[in-house]
Amino acid sequence: MNTDNLIQNMISAAKLDVNFFNAVEHDESKNQEALMVVIIAAIASALGNGIGGIFSNGIIGGLLGAIYGLVMVVIGYYLWSYLTHFIATKFFEGEGDVGEVLRTFGYSYSPQILAIFAFIPCIGWAIAFAAGIWSMVAGIVAIREAMDFDTGKAILTVAIAWVIMMVIFMILAAVFGIGGLGMGALMGR
Repeated sequence: MNTDNLIQNMISAAKLDVNFFNAVEHDESKNQEALMVVIIAAIASALGNGIGGIFSNGIIGGLLGAIYGLVMVVIGYYLWSYLTHFIATKFFEGEGDVGEVLRTFGYSYSPQILAIFAFIPCIGWAIAFAAGIWSMVAGIVAIREAMDFDTGKAILTVAIAWVIMMVIFMILAAVFGIGGLGMGALMGR
């Protein structure tokens, strides 16, 4: 994997460069680099959540926040990509394959690197939220190019997939949150 242009490619994705997303759609050599972008975003999220967790919940809270941030970004990438591909092809007549979606969506995670600042009191959440919205907009451009359809279909596809993904994450949070309460009770916390 040649990562010489990784930062420039991330900047192009963050700038919502349509030509960049269109090129990535067809370039199978970018598979690993797109995943690398997601992993970098996941590490940034893990650091932001971890540091914030240390400030608010101590070392254990920070460690759990870091693990949660890392895992959720990577799982979210795959879940959102596959859901988006399914919705695009089944309901909106999209014409791309899963690889095209994974590549373009991977780069759309570029703005989420700003999640590293999530720990900053009072404004960290706003920075992370803005990065998430920015990434979603990049995802709309990415899916539009990967599926070769119009912006309206891209917005609907990404929004529906995102809502389904959030419901799944809320269910997982409820399950693991309840498990965390039980673990805390067992440990006397």
